[in-house]
Amino acid sequence: MDIVLLAGLWLPASVWEPVVAELGTLGHHGIAVPLPGADDHSTTATLEDQLGAALAAVDAAERPLVVGHSAASGPAWLVADRRPDRVAGVALVGGFPGEDGRAYADIFPVEDGVVPFPGWEPFEGPDAADLDDAARAHLAGVARPVPAGVTRAVVRLGDERRFGVPVTLVCPEYSPAEAREWVASGELPELSRAEHVAYVDVDSGHWPMTTAPAALARALAAAAVDAG
Repeated sequence: MDIVLLAGLWLPASVWEPVVAELGTLGHHGIAVPLPGADDHSTTATLEDQLGAALAAVDAAERPLVVGHSAASGPAWLVADRRPDRVAGVALVGGFPGEDGRAYADIFPVEDGVVPFPGWEPFEGPDAADLDDAARAHLAGVARPVPAGVTRAVVRLGDERRFGVPVTLVCPEYSPAEAREWVASGELPELSRAEHVAYVDVDSGHWPMTTAPAALARALAAAAVDAG
C-alpha cells in the first residue's frame, strides 16, 4: 500500500528515510512529503500550502494510508476531511488532530516571523528519554524554523465524513491506555467522534522515526493492512 508520511514541526521529509526503507522491506511504498516551509526554507509558507502538498501526494497515490507525526497529525486529519473517499485511513504518531476554529500549533513563540526549534529543554522526560547525543544532534541539525503562517493558522474542518475514516493512534511516549482514556473522556473531541480508532504501542520517545524506525514501520504496515 502507498503510505503518505507527514513530518511534524521543524522536520524535513528526510527524517522519514529509515521508515521508508523499512516499509519497503514489508512490501509497502512510503512517500515522505516535502512540505513548504520545512523542505524549501520558505519563511512565508502557510498551513494551506502544506496541506496542498499533502493533498497532491494523496491524489497521486492509490488510496493511501496518511501518517502524521506530532503536530502534523493535524494536517493528516485535514487530509481526511478534504479527501474522505480517497484515503484508506489515517495514522497519528505521537499527536492528535486539532478542532475546527483552533490555531494549528500555537505553542512556541514567534521570532521574526518564524518559530525556531526551541532546543531540548521543553522535551526533557519521556519525549526525549530515548534520544542519545547523536540522535539529538541529528534532529537539531536538520530542524528548520517553522513559518508563523503555518503554526498560527486556524484549522478549518467541514466534512463530517472524516469521522468514518479509520484512525490508528500510534502511541510512543504515552501508552495506548492513556490515549484511550483521553479519547473516552472527550479531551480529544475529533477522535471521540471517530467511528474506528485503533491503538498501537511503540516503545520509544516522541521521535520513533529516528530511534525505532523498524518498530514504527511495522506499526504503520499493520495499520495499512487493517485500513486496506
